[in-house]
Amino acid sequence: MSAGMNGGGPGRSGQRPGRYGDAGRQQGSRVQGGSGAAGKSTDRGTRPAASSRAVALDVLVRVEQEGAYSNLLLNSSLQKSGLSREDSGLATELVYGTLSRLITLDYVLEDFVSKGIAKLTPWVRNLLRLSLYQIMYLDRIPPHAAVNEAVNIAKKRGHQGISGMVNGVLRSVLRAGELPVLKKGLSETERISILHSHPLWMVERWAAEYGTQTAEAMCAANNEPPAVSVRVNTTMISRHKLLEEMQAAGLNAAASRLSPYGIVVKGAGNLALTSWYSDGYLSVQDESSMLVAEAVAPEPGMRVLDCCAAPGGKSAHMGELMKDDGYIYANDLHAHKAKLISDQAARLGLDCITTGSADALELAGKLPAESFDRILLDAPCSGLGVIRRKPDLKWRKQPEDVDSIAGLQAELLQSVSRLLKPGGVLVYSTCTTEQAENRAIVSAFLKRNPDFVPVSFSSPVWERTKDTALAAGDGIQLLPQHFGSDGFYIARLQRLL
Repeated sequence: MSAGMNGGGPGRSGQRPGRYGDAGRQQGSRVQGGSGAAGKSTDRGTRPAASSRAVALDVLVRVEQEGAYSNLLLNSSLQKSGLSREDSGLATELVYGTLSRLITLDYVLEDFVSKGIAKLTPWVRNLLRLSLYQIMYLDRIPPHAAVNEAVNIAKKRGHQGISGMVNGVLRSVLRAGELPVLKKGLSETERISILHSHPLWMVERWAAEYGTQTAEAMCAANNEPPAVSVRVNTTMISRHKLLEEMQAAGLNAAASRLSPYGIVVKGAGNLALTSWYSDGYLSVQDESSMLVAEAVAPEPGMRVLDCCAAPGGKSAHMGELMKDDGYIYANDLHAHKAKLISDQAARLGLDCITTGSADALELAGKLPAESFDRILLDAPCSGLGVIRRKPDLKWRKQPEDVDSIAGLQAELLQSVSRLLKPGGVLVYSTCTTEQAENRAIVSAFLKRNPDFVPVSFSSPVWERTKDTALAAGDGIQLLPQHFGSDGFYIARLQRLL
């Protein structure tokens, strides 16, 4: 990522508590708890633990300098840190929040750092960023505490001159009042980029595809807290029963309004550490992602192909919908990822899933033609629908990434379509908002293949989402602001008899 990105965001009037869940102790026999990255930053008096900031600072520096993935690096750093659950929550908030608001923070800091932030040592630059993030966005941390902790870290890592500079910059920020102060003459897309901390090219692309107002709503939604949702394994327990158990255990849990198989949980920490998970009663999955298997609509006894299946959430959901009766061939390019699918199936008690490892482009040559009742192509994509969960995606992706992967998507769809039986249904899905990867792919495929017809809007998924989702050509486009879930595209295509 560039240290000198232009950007901005709301000042303290837009404050909110931590975005990654409640770090409070969980109750109930099924909640095993444990520390992790799902805790909430809380006000532990006037002096939150400096070690949380030190861990966050180290992660931010390595993400910038080494190109490390923030989620993987943060998880490993927290495991080694020995931080309490509460302090782990603060470190998590600082890492993801700072990355999410990077353009905003740099835009503000440029007015207070005389030589420019690009010339600062990386750890000093990131210390100022994470400290400014607290001042601008975390109302549960007193501003003077954020400044004091930053100065203490600067003294330990640098010298008196650096700590004095850090102190001077941050105290000048406090005296400035409402931030950011937007410069005159900005275009609408520049304003959105600065205010909501998204690369200008991304804002311009979304404005062209969806309109400026929708583009701004997408950017704003990407900076909101990601929901924690789970999919109920209905072969073992009903949603109603699991919901009752969660609520009896003291969790703030509610039925998903998007998926009939989902539960949204607030303040539960990492649900993969609970016995509900280990016993196979649930899987952690975004609500939008749960719609895909429902769109495939596999029935007991069917033969189903999942072309790009790892880590196996959608394959498992299809197995649950089939009541573990039938055959699912779950394929992934990499053998170690195919094992993740097998592990998921075993945990959930599903015997109908068989895994394989091959290039999805070669499946048509390895498997009998017209041999599957249902096919799911959850295609490799730019992933721009999941920015809320992975904020560093904003800085890793470039326009050419979207354009380059579209060719592969079209080739995959054409190839695997030969494996579908007449009368069968093929679902094409992505976790992106880019129409070059979604509507354009499906539209071109239908023009080349007159024996396929779109049937997206006969699905219960469409009936449930039509008041909010977009009818994107021949498919359904969910944007991150629609349901507070990931951006997803789903198209159902039926092969004529």
